[in-house]
Amino acid sequence: MADHAGHAGHPTGRARSVVITGASRGLGLASAAHLHRKGWHVLAAMRSPDVGLARLRDATGAAPDDPRLSAVRLDLDDPASITGCARAVEKAVGSPDAVVHNAAYMSVGCVEEMPASTWQQLFSTNLLGPVRLTQELLPVMRAAGRGRIVVISSAAGVRGMPTISAYSASKGALERWAEALAEEIAPFGLGVTILVAGAFDTSLDSTFTHADLTGPYGEHHARLERAGQRLLKSVKPPEEFPPGLEKALNDRAPFARHPVGRDARLMLTGRRLMPDRVFRLVASRAMGLPRPGSLREHPRRLASLTPRPDESEHHG
Repeated sequence: MADHAGHAGHPTGRARSVVITGASRGLGLASAAHLHRKGWHVLAAMRSPDVGLARLRDATGAAPDDPRLSAVRLDLDDPASITGCARAVEKAVGSPDAVVHNAAYMSVGCVEEMPASTWQQLFSTNLLGPVRLTQELLPVMRAAGRGRIVVISSAAGVRGMPTISAYSASKGALERWAEALAEEIAPFGLGVTILVAGAFDTSLDSTFTHADLTGPYGEHHARLERAGQRLLKSVKPPEEFPPGLEKALNDRAPFARHPVGRDARLMLTGRRLMPDRVFRLVASRAMGLPRPGSLREHPRRLASLTPRPDESEHHG
């Protein structure tokens, strides 16, 4: 039986509506299924609605004619698709009560290894897409005088992370945009929440790597791979994330930032309490990175980078 908490707070008494991007897998799928069970009208935005909606129905047990579960096509790299998604949302629910920017794209590689096309891809999906979708939906949300924008960030948005600098930069930019947006829309009764997600199994099957394991940064990749293997032992299943999102959807402050997961709480606490130099040192040691100057005389410093295939051929 559904928990009809989703009805709470909507002026018409109907189920509150939430748009979740990237809802066909990982945190998005788990969140969409959880909120549907809690009585929300879920508008699941994804690039392949037929496939994703079938997964959601399997996860929720929802009938094909369930009015509280809808799939909307959305490609964050396609402005026309973003506009079409916004119009479909408005047709279905008018002004959504919440928009959750969950969809993200990840790529691995040090700055010197990462081609410009990858930077453009990451910022298109992780920053410009959410900005465009928000621009399309804000007029109806502003007119309604209610609604919340939720941005899913990560440790990479709190601290610049080596070997995923482009992803980290896009998440950091997304956080700064969300902070600014909050002050712009607060006078109209709208709010913004940043959720810093810890280590969850996000099932990012679009992850692509430019890591050159025999190149000058091979030692970085090897050490971070070992650290990543240790981290995998504490990775949480995606189903443990949605309760944090559900709580955030009930935020009333114009702006809020919450960690979801013990590691995310530690990261935010350390960032807040430690001097930057100490925080960076602790984080670098935890990741097992080569110490400053340690490769200055190493033969690896003279290695050439092996060109990787163009990532744009593998995306989408």
